[in-house]
Amino acid sequence: MNDTKTIKAVAYLRTSSAANAGADKDSEQRQRDAIETFAKANALVLVGEFNDAAVSGADPIATRPGFAALLDRIEGNGVRTVIVEDASRFARELMTQELGILALIQRGVRVLTANGDDLTDSSDPSRKMMRQIAGAFHEYEKARLVAKLKAARDRKRATGVKVEGRRSHAELRPEAVAMAKQLHAQKLSRRKIAAELAAAGHVSSKGKPFVTAAIKAMVES
Repeated sequence: MNDTKTIKAVAYLRTSSAANAGADKDSEQRQRDAIETFAKANALVLVGEFNDAAVSGADPIATRPGFAALLDRIEGNGVRTVIVEDASRFARELMTQELGILALIQRGVRVLTANGDDLTDSSDPSRKMMRQIAGAFHEYEKARLVAKLKAARDRKRATGVKVEGRRSHAELRPEAVAMAKQLHAQKLSRRKIAAELAAAGHVSSKGKPFVTAAIKAMVES
């Protein structure tokens, strides 16, 4: 790791219980000291620290506020090196660990431990296999969540509640819709209705008369 080129990095800390959280507590300070020592020995300049205090190592990465803030920092300023005390500080559960590391790999980030291990190294066949399994599991969970949300929306939609999509003409232009329906009841063509609406000041967001498809949506809403 020794190199004359200075590289910016951020530290990630995690304490598993409230008893170990806080700047004066052993666990947090021990992690910080180990990270700082490693950074100084390897020409790495720490420019930020992110901490998930009183968070279990088995808790999903996605639910950790400190990790979420870490991702925001990475995406915002280009830092591409994260240092942790050891792999267990990142996550104790292997699957949880790999999912978190995978999220960082996808952002071009390198995760180093204070003893020099590169957690993002994919040259180890067993680690590569676990990462592929973790990725597949993540995709499955994402697809499962999407399916659950869709089912919930469908149930609401069945009751007549609008739950997604663009706002309708009735929501955006209730007066125009009411007038269009009145003109439609008088057997006017859609083009004529559009012209009458425009004459009354009801036009599209571009300032032009409504197209016939819009008129159709209005009168059928």
